[in-house]
Amino acid sequence: MKQKVLRGVVAAILIGAGVWVGVNFASPLEAESNALTPGSAEDPVVTKSYVDEQLAKAGGGSTETPGANTALEVVTVPAGKTLMAGQGTEVIVRVGKAIAYSSDASGIADLTGGTDLTKGKAVPTNHLLLFPREGRGILPDPNQKNGLTVLVKGSYTLQ
Repeated sequence: MKQKVLRGVVAAILIGAGVWVGVNFASPLEAESNALTPGSAEDPVVTKSYVDEQLAKAGGGSTETPGANTALEVVTVPAGKTLMAGQGTEVIVRVGKAIAYSSDASGIADLTGGTDLTKGKAVPTNHLLLFPREGRGILPDPNQKNGLTVLVKGSYTLQ
């Protein structure tokens, strides 16, 4: 009789433990079943090409400014010519002696030197120049025979 009671107590303990374990393990599983499945209609996985296509359809197309040159371009400025930079254009003089040009009293921002280069001032080699608006540029020093080699990022014309 003692064995029957002992078996009954052990069985009750095991059944109780099984129910407790089942409750504890069932709760997280049930919570996860409510989570979104990646790739489903509720949580789609998309490719870059799909996003680009949708942006183009919506008229967004590209995140770049239209007509803006975002790469550095090596430009040769012949003697007697002036490189006229567009608004926001960046220029670095690599070879030759350059002179700043401005159609008004304002100048060109020399970001490396932290100065403003007004019309007629020498432009230091390897300095980053920022042209804040149209009507400004650089030209080769008239005292040298050769032109300039510059790096340009943005719009410009040679005049």
